[in-house]
Amino acid sequence: MTDNTQRPDSGHADRTPDLPTQYAPADVEGPLYERWVERGYFEADAKSEKEPYTIVIPPPNVTGSLHLGHAFEHTLIDALTRRKRMQGFEVLWQPGMDHAGIATQNVVERELAKEGKSRHDLGREAFVERVWQWKAESGGQISGQMRRLGDGVAWSRERFTMDEGLSKAVQTIFKKLYDDELIYRAERIINWCPRCLTAISDIEVEYQDDDGELVSIRYGEGDASIVVATTRAETMLGDTAVAVHPEDERYKHLVGTEIELPLTGRRIPVVADEHVDPEFGTGAVKVTPAHDPNDFEIGRRHDLPSLTVLDEHGVITVHGPFLGLDRFEARSAIVGALRAEGRIVAEKRPYTHSVGHCSRCKTTLEPRQSMQWWVKTAPLAKAAADTVRDGKVKIHPEEMSKRYFEWVDNLHDWCISRQLWWGHRIPVWYGPDGEMVCVGPDEQPPSGEGWHQETDVLDTWFSSGLWPFSTLGWPEKTESVEKFYPNSVLVTGYDILFFWVVRMMMFGLYAMDGTPPFHTIALHGMVRDQFGKKMSKSFGNAVNPLDWMDKYGSDAVRFTLARGANPGVDVPIGEDWVQGSRNFANKIWNATRFAMMNGATVEGDLPPAERMSATDRWILSRLNAVVAEVDALYDDYQFAKLSDALFHFAWDEVFDWYVELSKTTFQKGGPEAEVSARVLGEVLDVTLKLLHPVVPFVTETLWTTLTGRESVVIADWPKDSGFRDAAAEQEIATVQQVVTEVRRFRSDQGLQPGQKVPAQLDLAGTALAAHEDAMRSLLRLQPAGEGFAATASLPVAGATVALDLSGTIDVEAERKRLTKALAAAEKDKAQSTAKLGNEAFLAKAAEAAVEKIRKRLETAEADIERISLQLAGLPKG
Repeated sequence: MTDNTQRPDSGHADRTPDLPTQYAPADVEGPLYERWVERGYFEADAKSEKEPYTIVIPPPNVTGSLHLGHAFEHTLIDALTRRKRMQGFEVLWQPGMDHAGIATQNVVERELAKEGKSRHDLGREAFVERVWQWKAESGGQISGQMRRLGDGVAWSRERFTMDEGLSKAVQTIFKKLYDDELIYRAERIINWCPRCLTAISDIEVEYQDDDGELVSIRYGEGDASIVVATTRAETMLGDTAVAVHPEDERYKHLVGTEIELPLTGRRIPVVADEHVDPEFGTGAVKVTPAHDPNDFEIGRRHDLPSLTVLDEHGVITVHGPFLGLDRFEARSAIVGALRAEGRIVAEKRPYTHSVGHCSRCKTTLEPRQSMQWWVKTAPLAKAAADTVRDGKVKIHPEEMSKRYFEWVDNLHDWCISRQLWWGHRIPVWYGPDGEMVCVGPDEQPPSGEGWHQETDVLDTWFSSGLWPFSTLGWPEKTESVEKFYPNSVLVTGYDILFFWVVRMMMFGLYAMDGTPPFHTIALHGMVRDQFGKKMSKSFGNAVNPLDWMDKYGSDAVRFTLARGANPGVDVPIGEDWVQGSRNFANKIWNATRFAMMNGATVEGDLPPAERMSATDRWILSRLNAVVAEVDALYDDYQFAKLSDALFHFAWDEVFDWYVELSKTTFQKGGPEAEVSARVLGEVLDVTLKLLHPVVPFVTETLWTTLTGRESVVIADWPKDSGFRDAAAEQEIATVQQVVTEVRRFRSDQGLQPGQKVPAQLDLAGTALAAHEDAMRSLLRLQPAGEGFAATASLPVAGATVALDLSGTIDVEAERKRLTKALAAAEKDKAQSTAKLGNEAFLAKAAEAAVEKIRKRLETAEADIERISLQLAGLPKG
């Protein structure tokens, strides 16, 4: 298993470890990372003959800084890429940032506001230049923070969605989609943000329950009147019809007639439409085609006029008493006016209902009819769905596929235009006589009097949808496109399955001749606090991961995050857990340092198994099993399970058992100690490699010191040699059983951990004789001297351990305590047995309740056996 590909440094014969007595992450992490970058370990060579392994970073916003969600996701990706690099793949972890159209424009506009200016004071060209200036000075803060975390990205390949190459990719695919009639311009209902002053796509809408009002209004008079209910009374100014179901007998006599629209003096028709649910409310709905998506469709079916009554700021534009009022002010004023006319039939406040909000500024959105650019998604979405259904792309965990299909199978056309200045300007020119020309990247736009370019920019998700191939140089046929496309896996949160993943699937299949952008979509959950609550500044539970890195080290943060990463499941995290991971890093450091002080080495071949002790064979058998287990878990994206497996193997089996069992061997010295030193070196070598992808800094420091080689980053990943020794594993399991039982007995007797006790060990007929010295050392048992009188005798696993506790405990007090504990255990057993024997109880009780009682019975029985042994071991009074 040992990596022999790197040449040892000179002077390695000195086995005194060149390691401080304590691990100080702050002294290690920064210099190590810069060394990795300088040596080019993370760069990717498109000319390499190695098998490629590609992952793109989900591009963080240029406005962003590292939060726990980033740290979580980056830890998982970094672990995958580090392992694949060690396995001999040509690894590309593609870095880059998103220009974040709305967010970035808002940041710069706020800066201008401090100067008493707006973007309109600068003009479009100067404003865009100001944004580029802001990016150069303040943007990209997250890049430095990624280095703190240890991200092994190919920095020389860093991209930005607004850089020259990616801008060309955007223009290229827009032109191709336009020519294929998959992009069109049309007037439709869109989600409009009166704060950001731009259209918002459906998937950028955050719905939340708001307390509003439900007002029932009477339209018309007498028998020719209809009552409609609305939560947005201000939109009635734009009503152009009332709709009822064609089979609703209550209103059949009114279909085709006109009724008066209150406050306006206009008359509007009553139309029959199957969209109306006759069982809901009064069975009649007001129709405002310019301000409601369902009403828009009714309007199209019945050729109704569309009246826009709110401007882009949400202000009333209809002449009359409400002109110039904000939509919410107008709502109250209109209800008041209707009340004064006796038109209000009912009012309900508060009326809790779901309302769409802008995901960026949280403003209540306004459905608004507007001329926008759209992608015709039906053929693209079908290809994206079929590729997953056919198994060409796998979603992990598989149960997340249902979410994917629910979205992609019902995808509406995508509004891609945004009324912003920062972003990819739509490459369409309009002529003086109504001409419209789409211009590709190598084409000259039309010129002359009256020609002008579209002012809208593209949705940010349009450019990030090209990320898996635009970052490689597409549309040019580059070596990188040939080598690294398609990507191997996409690691991302389930929350952007629709925002981003579906876009990449559609564009990748379309642009790359049916080749999907990645083979696997590995979805993870969201990071939450230790109570499972969403982290938010407003909740007061948000955490800056850099603070934890400063306090506990990056490895501790990474290991905590990885250990909570079950596929597709949210990850709770608290500072106590990070502190526990820091303790684990310290344990690795101290144990490795101790091992090297005792001669642990990787030099030379492993001795043959027949020269090894059972303890040596046991740990090597377990080591190979763990290698196989970790490999299987990596391939299944089970980061939590593999981290847990490594934690328990390293801490429990290597450090707490193997190192401790080997101490007496090292103290004696000789050939057995030399064999164990080589085995211990092997175990540490492999264990540090296995841990490296998740905790890179401490493992790099220890591994290079242990081996004298260049870097664990480029070391060979361990392979399962197939070595197993079931007999040795059973033998050491017996040793562990004896040690555990005696330790428990000592604890029950109130003995201090370091307190030495005279003991006789009867190991005849067992395989334990070879381990007597080690067991005595672990259990603080002295040889039985003259006058030894056993006051307790413990039969365990075929052996007997007799101890002389005279003078160490109050025997009678201990007998009373144990007798009382035995009575309590027997009572628990009797009660549990009675319940499990009660058929009526079993018939009614939940399975979880029954299982809880079964476990209680098992515990009681185990306690009875243990306490009975303790009582039997006490000296007779």
